[in-house]
Amino acid sequence: MKSWRDMLHEELIKHNDKLIANTLTTEQMDIKFMDGFGSYAEVISFTAWSETRVYFPAVYDGSYWVDSVPRNPCNERVIAVGGG
Repeated sequence: MKSWRDMLHEELIKHNDKLIANTLTTEQMDIKFMDGFGSYAEVISFTAWSETRVYFPAVYDGSYWVDSVPRNPCNERVIAVGGG
């Protein structure tokens, strides 16, 4: 079981980044839920921002994770979120 805080932290480390704002409360960030395939948990949608990226929930076949895209136009390509 993980929380959005756990998964955001993993994605932030991946990009050597730090959040500056998000739409989750502290309590919502810390709710633990099943994030594995087939879990289909009732999760809370959110958007979070750093100075360089926008973070959001992604799901495929009941497996949840945090994904992100650049905040500003650039040459980084993104495959279809939730599949590809």
